[in-house]
Amino acid sequence: MAEPPVVQLAHVEITTPTPERTYWFFHDLLGMEETTRAGQSVYLRGYEDWYHHTLKVTEGPQAALGHVAWRVGSEADLEALARRLDHAGYGRGWADGDLGHGRTYRFVTPDGHPMELLWEVEYYQPPEAMRTVLRNRPQKRPLRGIPVRRIDHVNLMAREVGPVRDFFVEHLGFRLREEKIGQGGQVVGAWLSVSPLVHEVAVMRDATGARGRFHHVAYWYGYPQHLMDAADALVDYGMRIESGPGKHGTTQAYFLYVFEPGGVRVELFGDTGYLIFDPTWKTVVWDVSNESDLERSSIWFGGRLPETFYTYGVPSTAWEAAAAR
Repeated sequence: MAEPPVVQLAHVEITTPTPERTYWFFHDLLGMEETTRAGQSVYLRGYEDWYHHTLKVTEGPQAALGHVAWRVGSEADLEALARRLDHAGYGRGWADGDLGHGRTYRFVTPDGHPMELLWEVEYYQPPEAMRTVLRNRPQKRPLRGIPVRRIDHVNLMAREVGPVRDFFVEHLGFRLREEKIGQGGQVVGAWLSVSPLVHEVAVMRDATGARGRFHHVAYWYGYPQHLMDAADALVDYGMRIESGPGKHGTTQAYFLYVFEPGGVRVELFGDTGYLIFDPTWKTVVWDVSNESDLERSSIWFGGRLPETFYTYGVPSTAWEAAAAR
């Protein structure tokens, strides 16, 4: 099997009407490191994220997705994918880049989610006080909040899952790892990855019928105990936990869903789920028209997901996202 041209989730930009409170949530509660600020934006990263940033928080009139960025495997892959996306009608042109990375090619999914591809990246350089003796870690573990370790995945909401799923597979080289099929054979969820992770992107049907909305960005702890510690802190400091801690059947991931103060849903991972090394992996299919599969795939333990999980999302606001709708 050929290597996919996209190799990694690089970063996510969100907008928030409460920038100071949103910054406090990510920096103080989740222990993320501030790399720099520019204009109305602040750039943050987990302590095991190697790049300049994995989260860009920008002040805006509403909670929204700014964009999702993917790193490709080479400059040649960047050029080839740009031509492919332009020819397919999804391209939105080249941009000079941003702090922490070089030029990017912008595009939208069939549902209108704004995304970009990049190759050149700036690696995080810790200040002297944060240098670690571990040569395979970019910095010391922060002594602030319950620090997340790295970005894990994003979840997109779509009016129709199938076209977005097929777009990731056919144009970007993702592999379909798990899928949920509902009434009448309708695809209601898809989990895809370009690495051994069970997913770097998930696509779920938007129960409201809207297009191009964003469900969540996920950060990883590694140890489930840290997820429990985070839950304690989030409740103590008045954050709205939507669901969890619990465990999904799909992906086998320990989870907690919480809303940052601006209104974007954030998932906290307490485990990796499982890893896939089989080059001939066959997609796991759940028939959620069956009540047993519905319950076991959504929640392995921890109760039921609330209705808001299927209906609440934030819009996309970047480069001509609405043009695809």
